Amino acid sequence: MRKGMFYGLLFTAPAILGFAVFTLGPMIASLVLSLTDYNVFKAHTSFTGLDHYIRLFSGEDELFYQSLGATFYFVVLRVPAVIILSFAVALLLNLNVKGRAIFRTIIYLPSIVPAVASAMIWMWLLNPDLGLINSLLSRLHLPTSGWLYSEESVIPSVVLTTLWGIGSTVIIFLAGLSGIPRQYYEAIEVDGGGWFHRLRHVTIPMVTPTIFFNTIMTIIGSFQVFNEAYILTQGGPNNKSLFYVFYLWRTGFRDADMGYASALAWILFVIILFFTVIVFRTSKSWVYYEGGERS
Repeated sequence: MRKGMFYGLLFTAPAILGFAVFTLGPMIASLVLSLTDYNVFKAHTSFTGLDHYIRLFSGEDELFYQSLGATFYFVVLRVPAVIILSFAVALLLNLNVKGRAIFRTIIYLPSIVPAVASAMIWMWLLNPDLGLINSLLSRLHLPTSGWLYSEESVIPSVVLTTLWGIGSTVIIFLAGLSGIPRQYYEAIEVDGGGWFHRLRHVTIPMVTPTIFFNTIMTIIGSFQVFNEAYILTQGGPNNKSLFYVFYLWRTGFRDADMGYASALAWILFVIILFFTVIVFRTSKSWVYYEGGERS
């Protein structure tokens, strides 16, 4: 027993040490820094207590609530779009058609394109004057858009650019679909059911664990959106795309106010934890596993 425990701890030691040094340690350090006025260009650091948090929630920092609003708007648009579109694409790629492997590869490839390269492509496509999309809309005599350069359309446009990289989510859905027993579909066919009955009564219930996982990961990733704001918009126009993590980065690395940025980071941690817990709690009523058991 002791020998087994020894080898168990020995093999898990790298993971435990890595978590302690590179995750837990920095988290504790950031919590401590959030209670100080730490600035990399200041010789002395003073304890400020909850002053940063009071400043944030009192409304003194208007950009805090503006960045929260932009991020929540992004999350509300992106999470359903990613889940629905990924699931629909996975259903199509799960069909037994010729060249299925090629189509799967094509869908997955954009997710491994470097963020900068992808952003440059979208900046050209969505350019209001010279972009391909507005040019096509003009030729079709349809109304054009300011896309990333308009306050009204900037966040929906950023959401559109992120749908380019849904390949990983699609692959996970495909894994869930491939695990559905064929006899369930055969039972529906025997009863005279069509594709809609198969989708409603077999596919969706059996893939709810995968939907649950992808929803959690998409929510977390959406709250942490950074590359798009940094590369595409720089928070503009007029701070309409000032996403929370971009504002956090700007506070910590451009303004060098690490204490305040640490407070922002902990608030984001609590927000993500809150929504993750909500999804976990509600999953008991809609996530089903094989055998009819709920989560």
